[in-house]
Amino acid sequence: MCGLSAFVSSRPDAGPPDAATAAAFSAALATMWHRGPDDTRIEYGDGYAFGFNRLAIIDRELSAQPLHYAGRWTVVFNGEIYNYRELRAALIREHQATFATDGDSEVLAAAFHYWGEAALPRLRGMFAFVAYDHRTGTLHAARDAFGIKPLYLLETTDGLFLASERKALDPFAAPAGAALDADALAHYLTFQYVPDPLTLHRHIRRLPPGHRLVWTAGGGVRQYRWFKPSLRPLHLQPEAAYQAIQDALTASVHRHMHAEVPVGAFLSSGVDSSAIVSLASRIKPDLHAFTAGFAAGGYSEIEVAADTAEQLGVRLTPTVVTDEDVLAHLPKIVQLLDDPVADPSLIPLYFLARTAAQHVTVVLSGEGSDELFGGYKIYREPLSLAGVDRLPAGMKRGLRHLADVLPEGVRGRSFLERGTTPIEQRYYGNARIFSAEEKARLLRYTAQPHTDITGPLYAETADVDDVASMQYVDLHTWLPGDILVKADRMSMAHSLELRVPFLDQQVYAAAAGLSTELKLPAGSRSTKHAFREAMRGIVPESVRDRDKLGFPTPTRLWLRGPIGDWVDTLLAGSQAGDLIDLNYARGLLAEHRRGDADRSRKVWTVAMFCLWHAIAVEKSITVEPSRAPIGLVQA
Repeated sequence: MCGLSAFVSSRPDAGPPDAATAAAFSAALATMWHRGPDDTRIEYGDGYAFGFNRLAIIDRELSAQPLHYAGRWTVVFNGEIYNYRELRAALIREHQATFATDGDSEVLAAAFHYWGEAALPRLRGMFAFVAYDHRTGTLHAARDAFGIKPLYLLETTDGLFLASERKALDPFAAPAGAALDADALAHYLTFQYVPDPLTLHRHIRRLPPGHRLVWTAGGGVRQYRWFKPSLRPLHLQPEAAYQAIQDALTASVHRHMHAEVPVGAFLSSGVDSSAIVSLASRIKPDLHAFTAGFAAGGYSEIEVAADTAEQLGVRLTPTVVTDEDVLAHLPKIVQLLDDPVADPSLIPLYFLARTAAQHVTVVLSGEGSDELFGGYKIYREPLSLAGVDRLPAGMKRGLRHLADVLPEGVRGRSFLERGTTPIEQRYYGNARIFSAEEKARLLRYTAQPHTDITGPLYAETADVDDVASMQYVDLHTWLPGDILVKADRMSMAHSLELRVPFLDQQVYAAAAGLSTELKLPAGSRSTKHAFREAMRGIVPESVRDRDKLGFPTPTRLWLRGPIGDWVDTLLAGSQAGDLIDLNYARGLLAEHRRGDADRSRKVWTVAMFCLWHAIAVEKSITVEPSRAPIGLVQA
């Protein structure tokens, strides 16, 4: 795991960056120093600059970056290629490739040199990389299939800038306030995150997952999609499906354990992390696991995780998060995210990663399982609504009219509303914060509909059932926009590499062919049934059927206590009133604090935007870097 930055000039006759540009580039790289504190290097040349902060995991003595290959390429690469040894052997066999290091970075460079974009589907791992071809003046960049590793881009009249975090591009862009993307804000208020490829800065974008780009001076940026996940049932026999899942995950965990530094794992209460810990402990019997919980009663998985750890025979270190911890670190957490993410579970993840980083350099984690195997309870909704969905159109219209006239809160009203609403209008993704009507009340401008994001995805799933459609939407939005953003930022904040064995090509292949009946059997409340069956004999039976909590967060309680006082003060003093109706937001907070209704998710979403606005636009809240670079090697 590392932090990369790159710049290529649009001027064909450009020399090395001038002193002012070089100083700005160096300072921008320093904002990502937490991503790679082991080594910081910058290389300047005619019309380009490459910077790299390295967290040394593989081939620690060599494999420094920026890396050069074949006298033609300069490469910066963030991530891990878990099958790099097999790829290295293939490159030697097929092309007589030579290598000066024993790491995956040079293998990636050689693979791209010899195979071009055809190398991308052969890479098993997580990656974002930039490769500059000095011979042709062409820059190539790519991001892994699921968006585990981030890559931001900014195209200006000067050229193209890329970086692992948006903050490293801010010095070269217009001020955040002047360039705030109103559409991105509207989508954030719907989804609780800013979906790819948007950011809150309208000139800075993210390369979407499974995409690559090509840039030339005068030709600009061209993007291509090299991977698109799909979920198509293959009518597998149950036992064969279970065995395929078990074999794929076992092999993936084995690959993800390879490192020259200590490796641990996160452990919550559910089957996903328990499966990872169980398989990893077979390879590393002294595996160190980590969990987190809150001091507030009823919001801790520590006891359950401790029971699981005891059954699996692994050491467990818990972290207890207090309200004081939240208030002290929340501005830093939001600053690390670049754009706000209103998922409160990233807070325990931040403290969990901080504790783990005191003991290990790499952790395995369970992200991706729910999206692949059907783990969210909301995925059962189409099954419960099937009776209404099969009714004739005229009867459904009548039921919809009945739902509209029933008073809110009457039993059955919500069921009829959902049953008579098409899936593409009903399901936004795993989080649905403000509806279109609520956003019209909150925003000072007319917002773009959420279907701008989800509509094209539903169009691509016309031939699958509603459950697969929901998973497909989450794989393209929720997973890269929320789950993987918080995993990357909260771990990298503490120079901790987080690896996700579920998001592996073979595990994906084992999941992609599952039927809905194998994932969510009729007559059962269970989720990801096939995966649970595949884990029989691997995780304790007491864990295998347990519902996932996912580090539950006491947001409702926070907003009725001192943190609620802080949020009210934040909203009262915010300068974002030209964008959102702050009085309306404060009214929601007041309703929540009185106990009239649970408004915690809505209030928290607005509060995290206002905190971001105070840091990035108003500059009224200053977040000091936790550390500073200790050295720089300049080529």
